[in-house]
Amino acid sequence: TPPEELARRAAERTKLGLRCRKIFERIRPELIGEYYNWFIAIEPDSEEYLIDPTLLGIVQKIKEQYGNKNVMLTTFRLNETGTCGRI
Repeated sequence: TPPEELARRAAERTKLGLRCRKIFERIRPELIGEYYNWFIAIEPDSEEYLIDPTLLGIVQKIKEQYGNKNVMLTTFRLNETGTCGRI
């Protein structure tokens, strides 16, 4: 893959992440108390989100909700930072 294509993809991921982060910061205060440390997946165009206490659960909900559609979501944890962990 050419470096230009890799850079374009990285820029798209960053843009998506920033859009989703803005939504996450807005809804986190109302969800964090009841769903602390749960996973949340956000679709930025509709601002719809799915939550589940486990990573496998959130993946399953995404599959059920969107099926084979080409959808771009960002996943966070409902905690103070939104961080899911280190990769």
